[in-house]
Amino acid sequence: MKTRDLIIEVSQEVTNLLLEKNAAYGDSALNPVGIFSKGDAVTSLCARIDDKLMRIKSKGITDATEDTVQDLIGYLILLKIALREE
Repeated sequence: MKTRDLIIEVSQEVTNLLLEKNAAYGDSALNPVGIFSKGDAVTSLCARIDDKLMRIKSKGITDATEDTVQDLIGYLILLKIALREE
């Protein structure tokens, strides 16, 4: 498979994951409910990104943490959206 096709395939997987989670969690990433955490979307997303990076730092990148990489990509996309909306 060509790199171009792989980029499209992997991007679509991340897009599908983001759309599924957005529907399941009620757009909480960009519009946090603020029950316990009082941070805005950017602050909350940065905290989630830090958590994912810490997991990668402590566990490494393996088959067991591949979902962490995908989550990280998703959170970075959401952060870009949140920054654009500020």
